[in-house]
Amino acid sequence: MTENTQQQTAPTTELPTQYAPAEVEGPLYERWVERGYFTADATSEKQPYTIVIPPPNVTGALHLGHAFQVTLMDALTRRKRMQGYETLWLPGMDHAGIATQNKVEQQLAEEGKSRHDLGREAFTERVWQWKDEYGGRILGQLRRLGAGLDWSRERFTMDEGLSRAVQTIFKNLYEDELIYRAERIINWCPRCLTAISDIEVEYQEDPGELVSLKYGEGEDTLVVATTRAETMLGDTAVAVHPDDERYRHLIGKRIKLPLTDRTIPVVADTHVDPEFGTGAVKVTPAHDPNDFAIGQRHGLESLTIMDERGILTVPGPFQGLDRYEARSAVVGALKEQGRIVAEKRPYMHSVGHCSRCRTTVEPRLSMQWWVKVGPLAKAAGDAVRDGRVGIHPEDMSKRYFDWVDNMHDWCISRQLWWGHRIPIWYGPDGEVVCVGPDDEIPAGEGWHQDPDVLDTWFSSGLWPFSTLGWPEKTDDLAKFYPTDVLLTGHDIIFFWVARMMMFGLYAMDGEVPFRTIALTGLVRDEFGKKMSKSNPNAVDPLTWMDAYGSDAVRFTLANGANPGADVPIGEDWVKASRNFANKIWNATRFALMNGATIEGELPSVEEMSATDRWILSRLNTTVAAVDAYYDDYQFAKLSDGLYHFAWDEVFDWYVELSKTTFFAGGEPAKVSGRVLGEVLDVMLRLLHPVVPFVTDTLWTTLTGGESLVVADWPKAVFVPGADAPGGFRDEAAEREIELVQQVVTEVRRFRSDQGLQPGQKVPARLTLDGTALAPHEAAIRQLLRLQPEGEGFHATASLPVAGATVALDLSGTIDVEAERKRLTKDLGAAEKEVAQANAKLGNEAFLAKAPDQVVEKIRTRLAKAEAEIARITGQLAGLPQG
Repeated sequence: MTENTQQQTAPTTELPTQYAPAEVEGPLYERWVERGYFTADATSEKQPYTIVIPPPNVTGALHLGHAFQVTLMDALTRRKRMQGYETLWLPGMDHAGIATQNKVEQQLAEEGKSRHDLGREAFTERVWQWKDEYGGRILGQLRRLGAGLDWSRERFTMDEGLSRAVQTIFKNLYEDELIYRAERIINWCPRCLTAISDIEVEYQEDPGELVSLKYGEGEDTLVVATTRAETMLGDTAVAVHPDDERYRHLIGKRIKLPLTDRTIPVVADTHVDPEFGTGAVKVTPAHDPNDFAIGQRHGLESLTIMDERGILTVPGPFQGLDRYEARSAVVGALKEQGRIVAEKRPYMHSVGHCSRCRTTVEPRLSMQWWVKVGPLAKAAGDAVRDGRVGIHPEDMSKRYFDWVDNMHDWCISRQLWWGHRIPIWYGPDGEVVCVGPDDEIPAGEGWHQDPDVLDTWFSSGLWPFSTLGWPEKTDDLAKFYPTDVLLTGHDIIFFWVARMMMFGLYAMDGEVPFRTIALTGLVRDEFGKKMSKSNPNAVDPLTWMDAYGSDAVRFTLANGANPGADVPIGEDWVKASRNFANKIWNATRFALMNGATIEGELPSVEEMSATDRWILSRLNTTVAAVDAYYDDYQFAKLSDGLYHFAWDEVFDWYVELSKTTFFAGGEPAKVSGRVLGEVLDVMLRLLHPVVPFVTDTLWTTLTGGESLVVADWPKAVFVPGADAPGGFRDEAAEREIELVQQVVTEVRRFRSDQGLQPGQKVPARLTLDGTALAPHEAAIRQLLRLQPEGEGFHATASLPVAGATVALDLSGTIDVEAERKRLTKDLGAAEKEVAQANAKLGNEAFLAKAPDQVVEKIRTRLAKAEAEIARITGQLAGLPQG
């Protein structure tokens, strides 16, 4: 017995002639779950390995981004489980405050109602009903994909345990003066009617119109430029740089604000760039974050001029207008007064949009709850700097530091009804009480709870430890925290990763929430374009899973997963992965029909052929490479390496080279059958984490084992009679088979060049005596369709390769004259190309003027043409002489 082969019962099930994923995947997955393969044991003495899934929104459906990351996490956890770790991959969902509330409000709108018609309590109950009926369908879709999640530990960010965690950490932060309430500029969505955080604002270049306006009268005039003319109604100052000589005489004076009966001061502030525009800027503290900062420095009044829906509230002719209607109206009124210094002109500028509904965000002065992130962010940065947490790939660390080292205080309150309500109670006499989960809620007349809820990212920031039972000291928390790997897209390093780092270090006494952050890229279409529901390139992965099987989708995604890099994917690639699954199926079926087995010990070195020794040596190289790639999160390289090992080396070379042995029967066939069984056993184990369904089906048939899910991860193969501390290696056998491959490849190329069909038989004489190729003559003839030379053999072509000679008799197999004419014509074209390229490269005047890339392109064409001449000349020389 080898280390990779446990005692198994003899396989009794025969494989169907074709692999049908739809018939295999669903029942097989349910069998895995029913047998408890994915359920972790907190009392186990095994070393733990933990991943918590980035919780998908309760409103979500599986898209390729989900499928991509889930495939990689599943591969990591399946391998660790096979390696003997107590593996927990914990599932769950996020309550998705804004998105879920929008879903239910849309549903109510179809009934002619709003949430205000129901009231807060009834509306919240309605959301829970929606969640139970419609939410969470993505979890079922993850099962379709084969995700080995511990469903017994499924969590939801609004369940009782996580609600307790939220209240606990809020109170702790509040008492440590890391949560406070203050009036500041926030990002406000007039559509969602709530504050949103900086990282939920997506900026894009939008067309606007820049208008230059004249403030003041006579000598006391200033010109300012703006794209938001309506906000001038809330101006409380004009700011200039203190060293700007043009305006020094105006600093401290008050000037008339057009369209109003107010005067506003001119203030000096170093924030103003005197080189930009006119060097004077309007200051609207209640509607711009930079202006708010100026206002704070100079004690300016903050005037809010619009309501939560972007409707102007300032008394006068513009009251009641939408912000965009007001913009045109204000410009028109200023023009009538002669205040427009320069006509409106097109101006592209960066504009923030709500990431959920795409509405233009409105900066708005508002009383909100905030997290003081300074000390928390410093701790999150230090944990990476001192090596307690590693970021992979390492070059992504800069993005992380750019964020945590420059983080602004975090606005955590949201003006919603669905979510974790802020646990603050206000009393009739101005009392403010923070209520923890075990505290008594203040009662009596005049007491009321803060109406806002917490930002969704607040509760999901607790995910690595709240899901394990914190703040209680549970067995799960003791066993599985800290988690091992956070695998997620680089696009939410700010949204989620930094939040979990801050809260984990704070709540868990400086213990990091995860040891490694493995960042992936984004899935794009085959042309590298971002997939979007609004574009025709968006793909439903379930459609591909239905057509080609889940393994095909998974392998395609893993095969494109280079660390941190975006992943292009197209349907043709999924088809190719489906073909790979079919290849594994068909080749394994052939192997089983021809004696592949895992029964008994491996044969000794003396009993094996060079081909047997070669494939076992290559197998051990592959095992070592796959382990190294997994440890470095190089999913693309490990998938590509397994693909080529399985398809090229095992199926296209070893099986084909061994066919003559299998067909001849006898003891050599038994030896090769045992070797092939060992190779398939190890190969299927290596492939299982990425393509679990087809491999488990094949492996249980081959070995009679229970399931690959609970099988051992393969180690190096050892061969009786071969001393090798790191597993069997045979460099001599590898060199020998490389010579065979050279002969077969070269002759195949020659046959193709001569226009011979792959199955067309050709008489040949092989001169192999005295070379390592001699034992392989039968296999070489089989692979190349070479008949014995026979009577009347006439060598019309002779190919020296790898120290041997292959002489072919092509008479009667091709139209020699027609082939000679075709090749001669191609040779003439190539020679003409060489002449033209040499003429240009020999022209000094041309070389002096031509761009480097043009010259390099010509040199490339020359090299290609010269190679073509060599190839065609060789083909002509190999043609039979008339």
